[in-house]
Amino acid sequence: MILNSLSLVNFKNYEEALLELNSNVNCFIGENGQGKTNLLDAIYYLAFCKSFFNPIDSQNIKHDLSFFVVQGTFKRDKKEEKFFCGIKRGQKKQFKKNKKEYEKLSDHIGKIPLVMISPADSFLITDGSESRRKFIDGVIAQFDKTYLENLLNYQRALSQRNALLKSFAENRNFDADTLEVWNDKLCKYGEPLHDERHQFLKEFIPLFQKYYIQITGNAETVNLNYSSGMNDKKLSDLLQEFVGKDRAVRHTSQGIHKDDLTFEIDGYPLKKFGSQGQQKSFVIALKFAQFEFIKLKKGTTPILLLDDIFDKLDQKRVEAIIGMVSTDDFGQIFITDTNMDRIKPILKKIKKPFKLFDVEKGGVQIHE
Repeated sequence: MILNSLSLVNFKNYEEALLELNSNVNCFIGENGQGKTNLLDAIYYLAFCKSFFNPIDSQNIKHDLSFFVVQGTFKRDKKEEKFFCGIKRGQKKQFKKNKKEYEKLSDHIGKIPLVMISPADSFLITDGSESRRKFIDGVIAQFDKTYLENLLNYQRALSQRNALLKSFAENRNFDADTLEVWNDKLCKYGEPLHDERHQFLKEFIPLFQKYYIQITGNAETVNLNYSSGMNDKKLSDLLQEFVGKDRAVRHTSQGIHKDDLTFEIDGYPLKKFGSQGQQKSFVIALKFAQFEFIKLKKGTTPILLLDDIFDKLDQKRVEAIIGMVSTDDFGQIFITDTNMDRIKPILKKIKKPFKLFDVEKGGVQIHE
């Protein structure tokens, strides 16, 4: 999958921009706050129908304006495809492929395989379990439509069960038969989701460990552990066992929406015992593993977005990453950096054709 051209209107700090892109490497250079990362986020929008950084669509419209449009022309197997994302304040988001609007945005997920690596990925370590669940779900959903449908159906059923629990508390009544209806739906969709997450991690963990070794030179051992109440009990049993607690707290306390992915380094929690460099290497290895996993499952090479990842990495780890992306295993790559003196030697070592763009105050032009 190759992005040939990118067009922005009123997106974040861009009033208007049109970029003709290199099929190998594109690099955006500029000081912080000029709009480099916004260009990567526009590409991310075209793949996932949302921003990597801000889930509130209206807040991605340039200040005081009423809409934004992001468009991209892609090439897949010599076939050209055009994607359009348009948002007007107070209106439903529009997403089109070749001028035909999707009935459901979920129908688009997976059409543009893409992985973004950013300093913001540190939230996978620092934030709560929801972020790590979303990481797992986001990877699987790019290649498994059934998983995505089950996940959406599970979330709908969960919302209904929570509303019912709240209603019981407010009205001081209880209807076990009605609650059982939503228990059955949670089990119908939750059990296969749990099984699929386990299967995913069985295949994913060796890829992740391989990339961590390549980045760090086998400095430490790392692992991922999937914690879930459903590892030991059926969801139906858990829902029955915790019904009293659920009524007291007015929400569902058991299920795949409570699962977590724990990160370990040398057998200890990464968040507590990992250095800044180890944590950054851990997350980058996760994302490279995501890249390879999607490539294996979809049979096409994802687009790779590298947002300011060379900052705060020692030279050894920078060299390791350069060595990886220089191989034929990687296709089109987008890189942002603040330092021209740092990025030029990196681009030469990648040994692929590239385009350099200067980014300043929401303007972008080819570097002379």
